Amino acid sequence: MKDTAAGPRGERCRLAVDIGGTFTDLVAVVGEGRSARVARSKADTTPGGLEDGVMAALKVAGLPASTVSVFVHGTTVVINAITERRGARTALVTTEGFRDLLEIGRANRPDLYNLAYRKPRPLVPRRLCYEVAERISYRGRVLQPLEDRAVEELVEPIRAAGVEAVAVCFLHSWANPRHEARAAALLRERLDVPVLASHQVSGQWREYERASTTVLSAYAQPVVSTYLGSLARRLRAEGVAAPSYAMSSNGGVCSFDRARANPIRLLESGPVAGVVASAQLGKRMGAGDILSLDIGGTTAKTSAVLGGGVRVERGYRIEASPLSAGYPVQAPIVDIVEIGAGGGSVAWVDPAAGLHVGPSSAGADPGPACYGRGGTAPTLTDANLLTGRLDPLYFLGGAMGLDLQAAEEALARLGQQMGVGAGEAARGVLRVAVAQMTRALRLVTLRRGHDPRRFTLVAHGGAGPLHAALLARDLGIPRVAVPPGPGHFSAFGMLAGGLRADAVRTRVGRLAPGPLQDLMASLDTEALEELGAAGTGASLERHVELRYLGQEHTLEIPLRPGVEGEALVSGLREDFDRTSRQAYALELPGVPLEMVGARVSATAPADPVPWGASRQALQEGVGEPAEDRRVVDLDQQGGVVEVAVLGRSGLEPGRELQGPCIVEEPAATTLVLPGQRAWADPDGNLILEEA
Repeated sequence: MKDTAAGPRGERCRLAVDIGGTFTDLVAVVGEGRSARVARSKADTTPGGLEDGVMAALKVAGLPASTVSVFVHGTTVVINAITERRGARTALVTTEGFRDLLEIGRANRPDLYNLAYRKPRPLVPRRLCYEVAERISYRGRVLQPLEDRAVEELVEPIRAAGVEAVAVCFLHSWANPRHEARAAALLRERLDVPVLASHQVSGQWREYERASTTVLSAYAQPVVSTYLGSLARRLRAEGVAAPSYAMSSNGGVCSFDRARANPIRLLESGPVAGVVASAQLGKRMGAGDILSLDIGGTTAKTSAVLGGGVRVERGYRIEASPLSAGYPVQAPIVDIVEIGAGGGSVAWVDPAAGLHVGPSSAGADPGPACYGRGGTAPTLTDANLLTGRLDPLYFLGGAMGLDLQAAEEALARLGQQMGVGAGEAARGVLRVAVAQMTRALRLVTLRRGHDPRRFTLVAHGGAGPLHAALLARDLGIPRVAVPPGPGHFSAFGMLAGGLRADAVRTRVGRLAPGPLQDLMASLDTEALEELGAAGTGASLERHVELRYLGQEHTLEIPLRPGVEGEALVSGLREDFDRTSRQAYALELPGVPLEMVGARVSATAPADPVPWGASRQALQEGVGEPAEDRRVVDLDQQGGVVEVAVLGRSGLEPGRELQGPCIVEEPAATTLVLPGQRAWADPDGNLILEEA
């Protein structure tokens, strides 16, 4: 499927590719300035070799490889390697006496009274954890020197165990990495496997969290290195000689080389791009508070953007749930809540006849039953098709037909387990899925003290616009914005975001101007050095972690720009007291403040992307919907009714539509409910509001 053809040979082209669970999306900005336009293509994701899907999307787009000036890639290879346990056989080398660091973990539990709780199983078994005699104090002073012989004695046992990657994490290496760096260097010289030291991954304290992060990164490193290396070779073979970048979890991009050196930075590589794009779209619309909703083939992802700023979380845990504490990740990651409720999520019935949707997915192969590729499990896509909300003749703009009979048969089998027909089963699947999505939106709003009624919902992903109106009505969200090309919006966000580097370091002590300014200057340099030549003209955001003396937990406070000395400290005191009141209803005026660490984010702006031109691109090379009216089952929102079906490419800015109706485009369908109205704004965004 292709939205636009490439421009004339020689015209500059910036390219982004995002791999999803079902489809691989490509977005290109062709040309520059006012003449720039957006090209989009979509291909099946190829689980057996992800680079094949990337190359297929490039071929479908018809873009001359020689014109590509920048290539940006979002990939799920890291999170898939971890969650599917397909990473490398990894060993951990740590300080003597700390072999059980991963086994012990933390005593805190996500749900104190849940009797089904189980401690997460370490990715490195105890037999592959090795100790080295050495010790550095929390102040960075050497208490017991490291002897090379002690490290060299580990080489043969590690080699004999068939280890494919090594993580090195010594006690207090955040304060002084000297021993850790030496041990890692010796192991690299003698072992033909990747060796990753914790100070390369994190400059923060807390040994368990730092060890967990280093192990996760080492565990994924061979997989990531192989994949990115293979992709780079395929791109060169096709004639793409442009610099290649990977989308980072912090909302920026980094080079392939840096991604291979520390793969954990790609943990949420694809989803964060949609949040970054949603934040920028909100600014263009004059809406500071945004809820980004991305519903793809496998998952639904949401994030709250407050005041135009993307929230970066440093207490992230992968696979966390009420039944498991998950694995801590000590790296800057855009705050995202993700649930297994995408278009390909499988609907199933438990022994008590309770209906569930996800988290397992039919994926790209075989896909939902309606894909006609051998899949028999009923999915959310099958339910939307059977209720008439999807057009079987206009899926992917008509490039792929859907099998309505297969969907009905799959849902009929599901319904038999509940004693209902296929239609009632489809309605049940949709209700359960929407309830799960609503819960995810509540987690990033109401559970954090934010009223969803003051947000604008930006719906994207292939299935986001199809469910956005239902979710907005459930939560009282006043406005929904569906951007042009919502099925490709995450890939578009990779071109909208710039290069970004984060430097984070722990430094414990009383808050004072001298130590704080020295630390910030060091972090400024570290962040700008990571950006390299692209760092010229980069903007800097500085934050410091503070707490009242005697407290355990901290609050991150932004530094006021252009303020130094005692004025800087007094301003931080004022801001911390206010934030503490908001977060904990606590203020301790006479208690000194303690600094625990700091973070600097350096961002080099990307070249502008043509937001307004995207609407024009939608009109090129795309057929109109197969019908102008269709019978749709709206369930509790209006029953079975005949609704108007409109092609999005024909909507002129300002033209108002009254629900119920359906707006179709090649990679997404937008449902407008009874009592809602919709129109296109000057940038081509489809706006939905209650009438």
